Order: sequence, then structure tokens, then C-alpha cells
Amino acid sequence: MNPRYLHSIDELDNLVGLMPKEREEMELVTKTFPFRANEYYLSLIDWKNLHDPLRRIVVPDPRELKGGGCPDPSCENNFTKLPGLQHKYDQTGLLLLSDVCGGICRFCFRKRLFIGCERETIRDVSAGLEYIHSHPEITNVLLTGGDPLTLETRRLEAVLKELREIDHVNIIRIGSKMPAYNPYRILNDPSLADVLARYSTPAKRIYLMAHYNHPKEMTDVSMQAVEQLQRAGVIVVNQTPVLNEVNSDPAVFTQLFRKLSFAGVSPYYVFQCRPSMGNRFFQTPVERSYEIIQHAWQACSGLAKRARFVMSHATGKIEIVGKTANHVFMRYHQAADTADIGKMLVFPSNPLARWFDDYRHHAVHAGDTLLPFGIPKMHWLF
Repeated sequence: MNPRYLHSIDELDNLVGLMPKEREEMELVTKTFPFRANEYYLSLIDWKNLHDPLRRIVVPDPRELKGGGCPDPSCENNFTKLPGLQHKYDQTGLLLLSDVCGGICRFCFRKRLFIGCERETIRDVSAGLEYIHSHPEITNVLLTGGDPLTLETRRLEAVLKELREIDHVNIIRIGSKMPAYNPYRILNDPSLADVLARYSTPAKRIYLMAHYNHPKEMTDVSMQAVEQLQRAGVIVVNQTPVLNEVNSDPAVFTQLFRKLSFAGVSPYYVFQCRPSMGNRFFQTPVERSYEIIQHAWQACSGLAKRARFVMSHATGKIEIVGKTANHVFMRYHQAADTADIGKMLVFPSNPLARWFDDYRHHAVHAGDTLLPFGIPKMHWLF
């Protein structure tokens, strides 16, 4: 099977049959935020259920046009050293290889790639590879975009080969939702597994950062694709944001965490949904997200509870590590300024906060003395 890709609401209507009003609303959304999906993924949706979680993931919703959010919520532009190359954390370099995905997630934090004229990805990555070669502190490289598995295997292999010739690059990561969106990309191309096996060595592994957002995406054929990757020596882990009306239910996250661990896929990160353009209705409040994860873990083994709940903020990855009735406790799991790594933050509880800045602004308005990033001195613990 090679699923056909759809790029317009007209094609979607012909495939599943839409009501005139919903078709009109979707077409209005796509004037701002494009649509892309394929027949395989769309076949997983219960079209009689307007609240189907996979429908929420990939089908345009008029609430995307309600405003709010920004094109670059994590300020990636500040850490772009060359076209297609980001370097925010000392040990990690990002190569943006593609501005195409197996589907366009409605909550994508890089949706600017799909709606802007200025390209951030690059076909010729030689300058980025030279940058990585000249920065020995970079021990791991994340291939991202877009989705690197939308590239032809020979193009992906060329990048992997170059990276493996850089001694200090020990880990190569590939960020991809293709196992969920189109597992046939993996199953129908034996050369992909051969290439991955060649460059994922016992001492220097390739990791695939899968994006399963809901257990319904973990179909039998998807699990076959994961198994093929694992047999090629690739370590498959998973990351997902908490998404309102998709997985914002402890029972759903319990099922997701358990199915991942049963399949040998380690839960890696759970993200707070970033405040990108059109994303507000996907964002659950931070403290509610934390509670969802904690309740989900009650029915999980330790192997299913390895994910960290973080916000990918401009200043770093901020882990939410605890809360009481009155306070929220956070920690810099990773930081743009290495001196901040491991620092603890304590804020008054703010049940309406959807992002780190909501806590910062609340503290500023309280009139406390401020430290870097606007954090009140009384709440910064060394």
C-alpha cells in the first residue's frame, strides 16, 4: 500500500464526504493554515464522531483562526547559526532537512514553515555539517524539519554518512511522525532499514523520536514499522504534547504510556503545547496537564513512567516537577545558558497559566524584585 496524499479540502470531501458548512469552515482555515494528510491516516478517523481525537490532530478547525500565539514561540530564530542549522544547547545541533511532513498537525509549533515564504530548511546541508564538525561540544545531532523521512532514502543516507564521519557526533536523532502518519514509508522501503542499520552502530546509535499523540495511532501496521526500525538497531522513543480534546484525559495517557512501553518504545518527553499561532484551543493549563500525567501514571509500571513533562521555552526546557495547593515547582532540565541547568523555580499556583510566561508575568505584576528572565528573587532556588 502506498497511501495517496491529500492537500485540499476538495480532495478530503471527495474521500469522506463533508457537510457543506464544515467544508466551508475548513476551506476558510486553509487560507491561513494549510492542510495535508493521507488516506491511511484519514482511514483511522471515525467520521461519524466530530470529536474523534485523530480528526482533531489533522483536520482543520475554525478555532485555529481565533487569534493568539506567535510564529516562533521558542525563539528558534535566536539560535539559528546558519540556514537550516540551530544550536541552542551545547551538546545538541539541529539540522532542518525538510519543510514537508507526512501530515500537517494542526498544533504544529513550526507551522510558520508551511505558511511563510522564507525557507528555514535547506537542501544543501554542507555548511551546517561543517559547523557541526567545527564544534566538538556537539555530541548529538537532531534531524528535523518538517519530517526527515519525507526525504528520499538516498538523500537521508548522504546526511547520515557525513555525520558518521564526524568523530564527536555520537548520537543521531531523527524526529518523525511517519510511524503514525504513514508507516508504509518504512515498510515499503527495505533500503531505509538497510541504511539505518548501517549507521546505527553498537557504540553510536540512531534514535527515532516518534510522535504518537494518541493510542489510536498505534495500529498493527504502525507497530510493524516500529519493529522494523528496532530490528535495524534504531532506538525508538516517543514524545507528545498534552492536547486538549485529543489526549487531555488521564485514561488516554495511561493507555498511550502502557502501549508504548509494551512495544519497547520509551516515553521520552511530554510537552506543554506551545503557544504557536492558532494553538490556544489545544493548550490545557500547565497545572492541569501535570495532573493528567500524574493520574495516568497511577496505572503504569516504571518503564511507562520515564517521560519528563517539560515546556520548551526560549530559555530552555523547563520541567514541571511538582505542585501543591498553593505552589508549582519547576526545574531547568536544559537551558540555553548552561549556568541555569538544574536551577529550581517556585511560583504561586496559577490554574489558568498555559505557558511559562504566564507565571513570569504574574510574578512581575506582584512587584517582587526580579532576577534574569523576570523571575522573582524569592522564587529562585539555588
